[in-house]
Amino acid sequence: MITFVRGILVEKQPTRVVLDVGGIGYEILVPLNTFDRLPPLQSECRLVTYDHIREDIHQLYGFNQESERRMFLLLIDVTGIGPRTALSILSGLTVRELVRAIDEHDVRRLSQITGVGKKTAERLVLELKDRLPEADRMESRSATAGPDDDAVGRDAVMALIALGHKENTARKMVMDILAIQSGAPWTVEAIIKRALSGAKDKDVS
Repeated sequence: MITFVRGILVEKQPTRVVLDVGGIGYEILVPLNTFDRLPPLQSECRLVTYDHIREDIHQLYGFNQESERRMFLLLIDVTGIGPRTALSILSGLTVRELVRAIDEHDVRRLSQITGVGKKTAERLVLELKDRLPEADRMESRSATAGPDDDAVGRDAVMALIALGHKENTARKMVMDILAIQSGAPWTVEAIIKRALSGAKDKDVS
């Protein structure tokens, strides 16, 4: 399996690039969000990849970030969604936006993506709502919260899981606590204390 390709970017078009690796040109299909972050032509470029092999096809799909590839692999595991549709989904929404839409059961937003109808959008929510990686959930939440909260929240979730809480429970506890407005930034210790005490007031003791 080819996990990444590094070479000179000799061609780039929306959804398609060619990398020259030692004199061999690799055609790689990419989502628009990856295309937007490509370097100039004739520059070195590295893409993490998924090697799609079937009896009648051998195609590389490339991504600028590991989170995009991770989401792509989840998408193609959904009933009725193949690599091309998954690429279209990741062209229509960033990983953050997609995770948020699935978490919020936002079928309307998902169905606005080219190639995704209402039934497919509903299937996305149904099959992925409990499978999204915790790191991607916290990254999605950081789009509306400060970066300090994101890092602290992620560490707090991991700490609660280590203390024996289930992932879904730990995530809900932390997100509920981070939603509380406070005069000072939350710390991991403060979140853990609040979570373990089950306090409902808005002041961390």
